[in-house]
Formats: sequence, C-alpha cells, structure tokens
Amino acid sequence: MNILLILIPVTLIVIGVAVALFFWAVNHQQFDDLDSPAVLPLMDDPPAETDEKDAP
Repeated sequence: MNILLILIPVTLIVIGVAVALFFWAVNHQQFDDLDSPAVLPLMDDPPAETDEKDAP
C-alpha cells in the first residue's frame, strides 16, 4: 500500500509533463500543416540542368 504514496504523485507529474508538452507543441505551431510533410517524399525533383557539351 505504501507504493501508492509514491506512484500516484509520480503519475500526476508525468501527466502534467505530457500536458505541458502538448500545449508547448500547439503554441509553437507544430500541428499547423499536417498534410504537406507527408507528401514531400512523393514529389518529383526538378530536372537537373545539363551542359550542352556533356550531352551525347
């Protein structure tokens, strides 16, 4: 039973830290654009510039 005297305050501290980190992320615009970072790897790169003398 004595372990509850340790675990309950530790749990409340962990929950408080998680809530604080969530609000920090929201205030620093971490959740503003959720779509474009997922699509960036799928986008094609622009064509590379080639020199005329290197062409066959």
